[in-house]
Formats: sequence, C-alpha cells, structure tokens
Amino acid sequence: MEPTPRPLSPHLGIYRWQVQMVTSILHRATGIALVFGSLVVLAGLFALAMGETSYTVFQHFAASPLGLILLLGWTWALAFHACNGLRHLFQDAGLGYATAVFVRNGWLVIIASLVLTILIWAWVIFGGAL
Repeated sequence: MEPTPRPLSPHLGIYRWQVQMVTSILHRATGIALVFGSLVVLAGLFALAMGETSYTVFQHFAASPLGLILLLGWTWALAFHACNGLRHLFQDAGLGYATAVFVRNGWLVIIASLVLTILIWAWVIFGGAL
C-alpha cells in the first residue's frame, strides 16, 4: 500500500515572515536572554559583596568589548520585552487586533525598543555612569 501524502505541519519554512511572527519569536528569545543577563547582574552583585578585588575584575569584564556587547544586548532585550509586554496588555484588554493595527504595533514595539536602548546608553555614556 502506498503512503498517503499528508499535509505539512506549519513551521518556519512554510510561513512567510511577518512582523507579528518576528515579535512573537523575539518576545520568547528576549525572555530567555533576560534570564541569562540577570545571572550576569547577579554575578556582579556577588562580586561586589566579595570585596573590591572581585568587583574590579567584574568591572573590567563589563567594560571589555564582550561585556559591553552583552550589556547592550541585555538592554535591548529588556526594552523590547517591556514594550512588547505592554502591547500584550493592550491586546489582553481586547485592543489592537485589527490586522493593520497589529502590524503597526509590532513595528512600533521594534522601533520603541531601539529608541529606548539608544536613550539608555546615551544617558549612561553622557551621564557619567560609566
């Protein structure tokens, strides 16, 4: 007996990429990134509690190119996750489900997260926090 051809299960190779899909995937990914970033912040707090020498080592790591990239990424993940979380709160209230509004809000979340990240880092750099 010949096998019956079955329809493909929906997956990333089948669907056309859309902003709604990207924001959904990024929301999950940024949630995971925030967990790991929080562990780095926790390591910094432990280093601070262990004394000046330990904290100096942590500061050198945080100020290194890798540390700055991680902090920048963590900042963006926090901004994106917060903005997208607000969008989800509005949707939970029944707002923003029309397709055009849904797409617009997805792009607004992406743009707002980038702007927030830039503003935070401008404040850190020019505010003398580094």
